[in-house]
Amino acid sequence: MLDNLKKYQIILASNSPRRKELMSGLGVDYTIRTLPDVDESYPDTLAGAEIPEFIAREKADAYRAMMKPGELLVTADTIVWLDGKVLGKPEGREGAIEMLRTLSGKSHQVFTGVCLTTTEWQKSFTASSDVQFDILSEDEIQYYVDRYQPLDKAGAYGVQEWIGYIGVKSISGSFYNIMGLPIQKLYGELKNL
Repeated sequence: MLDNLKKYQIILASNSPRRKELMSGLGVDYTIRTLPDVDESYPDTLAGAEIPEFIAREKADAYRAMMKPGELLVTADTIVWLDGKVLGKPEGREGAIEMLRTLSGKSHQVFTGVCLTTTEWQKSFTASSDVQFDILSEDEIQYYVDRYQPLDKAGAYGVQEWIGYIGVKSISGSFYNIMGLPIQKLYGELKNL
């Protein structure tokens, strides 16, 4: 599949184990390239889906100077969006607990921005999923945070983990987008290159 990609060396610019797992699931050969301390800030004039797409492009731009012809760079960023605010990665245990309290019993959106970059062109897109959480008890929240330590996850949760099993009532949109990479949409974009 995706014979059109044979002319590219695909590079995933991510430390995320979930993104690596999802890219591997496509059956595409790729390598990992990461830079320390890539800026993930964004203008406060952006909202919702605009934010992760902007950050994915910013991540790509950090790599551009070192890219070679024939390389295809994939960058991505995921946010949880609730009541007009971003829930990013939590700062510490208490931050994770507070985020999950905030998400409990509510519906939120997960946006992932993806940027495809070569030395000649750049294309970006965003995927959106709606997630409805059940009401979570304090014991459930603390059990999850202490056992799974979701400090590297937007919104302080991994849908593919225990909290997703017991807490997610419904999803509209891509499950894999919530994991951190809208792999079906990415496949379609790669197929059409």
